[in-house]
Amino acid sequence: MKLHASGEDYLEAILVLQKKRGMVRSVDVARHMEVSKPSVCHAVATLRDGGFLTMDGDYFLHLTDVGREVAEQIYEKHRFFTDRLIEAGVDPVAAEKDACRMEHVISQESFEHLENAYKTKEE
Repeated sequence: MKLHASGEDYLEAILVLQKKRGMVRSVDVARHMEVSKPSVCHAVATLRDGGFLTMDGDYFLHLTDVGREVAEQIYEKHRFFTDRLIEAGVDPVAAEKDACRMEHVISQESFEHLENAYKTKEE
């Protein structure tokens, strides 16, 4: 299943919330992303059908191995671009927003080359 940017955003939000809180419900995702609960319910159903997450009997969300892998890749890109933009002098709020857009359009291969070039330059 091919994920759209919004699906990637939901997986990333679930990952971030799990790191902060441990257990995550749809309402937590809605608050974090500042979207409606019905929007989260629709996204959760789509992501569950795609094999990216599960929901237990207490309505807690759990990333599958595939979902976690996608979420971690997106989060890594997000952190990298946010940090580089802030280093370049971009306002942190603008850097977060721009990084969120950038993380979805760059291929994994291009990102890895960019990240490796940055790490090499830093050494």
